[in-house]
Amino acid sequence: MNNALTAAAAGFGTGLTLIVAIGAQNAFVLRQGIRREAVLAVVGICAVSDALLIALGVGGVGAVVVARPEALTAVGLIGGVFLLCYGILAARRVLRPSALEAAAGAAGSRRQIVLACLAMTWLNPHVYLDTVFLLGSLAADRGPLRWTFGLGAALASLCWFAALGFGARLLGRFLARPSSWRVLDGLVAATMITMGTLLIADA
Repeated sequence: MNNALTAAAAGFGTGLTLIVAIGAQNAFVLRQGIRREAVLAVVGICAVSDALLIALGVGGVGAVVVARPEALTAVGLIGGVFLLCYGILAARRVLRPSALEAAAGAAGSRRQIVLACLAMTWLNPHVYLDTVFLLGSLAADRGPLRWTFGLGAALASLCWFAALGFGARLLGRFLARPSSWRVLDGLVAATMITMGTLLIADA
């Protein structure tokens, strides 16, 4: 029992360390949480996707995919282009106050938000590196407790995305001003464009 708890705690800590890093996915979840648009769907997609990818890694799929590096290269190119486009749209809201105010006040299509969230998650090679490969390899070292380790990592993902998405509304008063949205979208644009550029360069 103690060994199982230790493995789960190790998985939770490792998963949280990898997830709590400023990136495209976290920036997207934060923005949707602040705007209170499809937060449950966004949090659910991110958490379930991470759980599936962690399960693939623990199950040994990572070792198989390593033999086909061209798959990650293709995902990197597609994901890089997507992040660049999303970053440019965020930068446009920063540079055009009128567009910024409209964006801050208007609700987005739930379908568009869900599709964007899926793209942020599944077209980002870093997600595969962290979950399938890194967590998968660390879980393998736990032997028969590898699934307990993976469960801890998946729980860390759920806790983080839930805190980020539903806790973001606490910033609502601060972001009631269009100038605050300009700062947020500036950070989102910088994150998306930087990561998109790096993905394309590394592909």
